[in-house]
Amino acid sequence: PHGQKGERGIPGTDGANGADGADGANGEDGNDGLPGQDGAPGAEGAKGETGAPGNDGAKGPKGERGEPGQKGLAGIKGQKGQQGDDGAQGERGPEGVCEPDDYHPCNCDTHTVVRHSQSTESPECPTDYESLWSGYSLVFFEGNGYGLSQDLGSAGSCLEEFQLVPFMQCSSSDVCRHGVRTDKSFWLAVGAEADFTVKPMTSIDEIQNHISRCRVCVGTKYILTRHSFTDSAPDCPNNFHPLWTGYSYLMVTSSGTSGGGQDLASSGSCLEKFYLPTFIECLGRGTCAYYINNLDYWLAQNPDITQPGMWGMGNVYSGLDEIMDQGVARCTVCARNTLEL
Repeated sequence: PHGQKGERGIPGTDGANGADGADGANGEDGNDGLPGQDGAPGAEGAKGETGAPGNDGAKGPKGERGEPGQKGLAGIKGQKGQQGDDGAQGERGPEGVCEPDDYHPCNCDTHTVVRHSQSTESPECPTDYESLWSGYSLVFFEGNGYGLSQDLGSAGSCLEEFQLVPFMQCSSSDVCRHGVRTDKSFWLAVGAEADFTVKPMTSIDEIQNHISRCRVCVGTKYILTRHSFTDSAPDCPNNFHPLWTGYSYLMVTSSGTSGGGQDLASSGSCLEKFYLPTFIECLGRGTCAYYINNLDYWLAQNPDITQPGMWGMGNVYSGLDEIMDQGVARCTVCARNTLEL
């Protein structure tokens, strides 16, 4: 038979942890929680890209008239226009009556004057003179060793057409030859740099860039030229007025005895520019060049100084500045005042 149940024993020590149990099934979703408090402001964001241009706004009302602006600066002077076409011939005027007095000659007569530009541009006529024609500045011809000069103040020194040798040589046997190798023509130059070491020019276009242009003009005023023999242009005589001032040109020579000079009363003896060499030589074989044996002659200065002997004899002027300051004389082309009818 079983005995009586004994007293409860002392609790035993904790046993070792059991192995992890298997994951339980997911529980049901809980209810939505209460809204949280607003968070702190975030940091400032980066600048966005420029947006597309907006549409044009509606046209605003017309504004009030503004105050007049200040006067603008003067504009730059425009370039000189091209020479216009010749106008139609006017009707014949009434017959004039010439009544000169002791000091003012009447304008019953006409006088020609020739102007040389010493450039490739045709010069303008002086005031109160009309143009007859323009051309190329001829100095002189040479044929068979003999020269024929042209006064640069006469119409014959301004040929309307340019030929290297504009003349021909004819004999008594009814034969003429144009462009004989010994025939030459000499033309006023434009001041281009002369290189005596290069071969003569053969291109007509290149040659014409070295030939001065000229213009023949007609007017009613008598022309004369005055030379100062100093470095200052002289005044015109009483009852005359100046047309231009320049340098006193005397004559030219080439090889041998060939050459020619200017009438010192003519406007051709007063060139407006001083260039060396002053002229260029063209040959019948079809070439043109500057030659070192071609010489120019100019009137010299004769200042009023006191020293023994004849002043100026044997002086040598070197360089254009010294020649123009101390050597070459100045001149003035003058026109006589006329009686206006």
